[in-house]
Amino acid sequence: MSTPLLIVVGGPTASGKTSLALDLARHFRSEILSADSRQCYRELNIGTAKPTSAELQEIKHHFINTHSIQERYSAGQYGTDAFQVLLDRFQVHPVMILCGGSGLYIQALLKGFDDLPEVPATLRERLSDDFSEKGLSWLQAEVERRDPAFFARAEVQNPRRLLRALELLEVSGKAMADLRQQKARQLPFRVVSLGLNPGREVLAERIDHRTEHMVAAGLFEEARQVMQWRSHQALQTVGYEEPFGYFDGQWSKEEAIEKIKINTRQYAKRQMTWFRKYGEMQWISGSKAEALKAIEENIS
Repeated sequence: MSTPLLIVVGGPTASGKTSLALDLARHFRSEILSADSRQCYRELNIGTAKPTSAELQEIKHHFINTHSIQERYSAGQYGTDAFQVLLDRFQVHPVMILCGGSGLYIQALLKGFDDLPEVPATLRERLSDDFSEKGLSWLQAEVERRDPAFFARAEVQNPRRLLRALELLEVSGKAMADLRQQKARQLPFRVVSLGLNPGREVLAERIDHRTEHMVAAGLFEEARQVMQWRSHQALQTVGYEEPFGYFDGQWSKEEAIEKIKINTRQYAKRQMTWFRKYGEMQWISGSKAEALKAIEENIS
């Protein structure tokens, strides 16, 4: 292959992305870039379903355990850093694997991200407090009032995305469309994007099994260790908010576990919606043979 190839393995949580990415990395004798908004944090292991220590030793991974939860690492920063890593590693490997369920991170790498304004911590905390007090309906109404075009295509059930939009509206006074006018990144490599969709029932079973496995592996203990940083965006997510609620006395441990399962299924549904809107995925069930066939068809 004269032109390098990036194989994107995307899709919802628990769809088998890590397993397939490892199989492809072995097949092509390659490396993996993680496109996950939480796996870069060293302190978050169980709740982020990182590859095992053995898998990390066997296959070189990038953007796993690279930052501390005490830092903030944005999709824009990731897009810039990951693009440079790709260019460097393509000097060694003609094929690289990008694996993750954070669609925004994949987009930041492949499309480029605009230089968005910095949001002061005081503003972020104020809006977060407002959301905690007034709820999702207030947040939805506020974003719709101030940027109806963005709201019409946004993940309106995802408070993190809406809060981010509101932060940028407050700082810049501009609509999201006006902030995102940057020319698309030119890619010096080919891209084949594979989306994993094992089916709703299979996915639900995997989510329940994974949740039980995480709990047995010490998820609640991990959540207690990082609770002091609970205002960090990476911890305002499924798998950590539910144990925090248990520690706060809002519900029992059993209820927290059930909430993790329900919220993870809802998150997987939002991920599927995002990837379908993205429109560049070739959907497969997840087997290595199926993936290799799809790759061959796309590059031949």
